[in-house]
Amino acid sequence: MPPPPSTTDDSHQKLLDQLDMSRTPRPFRNPHWKPSARRNKNVKQILSESSRKEASVLASQNNSGASTPFAAASSTTAAATPATPATESGNGDRTPISLPAGAGAAPRPPNIAQAAQSLSTLVLEKNFRSLAQLGNGMANGMGPAVTYTNIESAPSLHPSSQKRYCDITGLPAPYTDPKTRLRYHDKEIFVVVRSLGQGVAESYLEVRGANVVLK
Repeated sequence: MPPPPSTTDDSHQKLLDQLDMSRTPRPFRNPHWKPSARRNKNVKQILSESSRKEASVLASQNNSGASTPFAAASSTTAAATPATPATESGNGDRTPISLPAGAGAAPRPPNIAQAAQSLSTLVLEKNFRSLAQLGNGMANGMGPAVTYTNIESAPSLHPSSQKRYCDITGLPAPYTDPKTRLRYHDKEIFVVVRSLGQGVAESYLEVRGANVVLK
C-alpha cells in the first residue's frame, strides 16, 4: 500500500501550477500597438490626383482675370494723372522738365508670382492644344493626354510579358543560375558564369539593378 501523499507533495503541485505557462494567455499582437496614422497612396491614386490637378488648373486659369491685372490699371492711372512739371534741384534755374504721360504715377512693383502662374498656364494651354490637334488620347480637346505616365497606358508588369536577356551576351535568356542569380543564354554561357571570380557576378547584377545592397 503506497504511503499517503504528504503536504509537501501538494505544495509542490501548487508550485507547478503557479509556474505553468501553458495557461497564460499569449496574444499575438501587442495590446499597446496602434496602427500608423500615415496613409500610403498607390500609383493609380497619385496619377489620378495629378491629372485632376492639371485639368483644374487649366480650367480655372482660362476663366480667371488674375493673369493680366496691371494692363488696365496702368492705362487708367496714366489717363487720370496729368503731367506735372518738375524742377531741377541744385542749379536754381527752375527750368521745367516735361514728364511723359503716366510718369507722375507711382510705379507698381512687378508681381513675379502672377507672371510665373501665367507662364505655366500658357505652357499648359500650348501642350493641350498641340495634343488636341494630334488627336492622341484627347476627347474634344479636353482632359489629360494618354501617355506612359498614365495608368491606362502603362506597360504591363506581368512576368509573362517581360522578356529576359542574358547578363553576359545580351541574348534572350531562358535560364537563370540559382547560385549567382545571373541569366544566361545556353550551356556555353553557363560555363562562363560558373567560372567568374568573386564579386564579378555582383557587378553584373548591379548593371541590371538586381544586386543586394546592405545598409
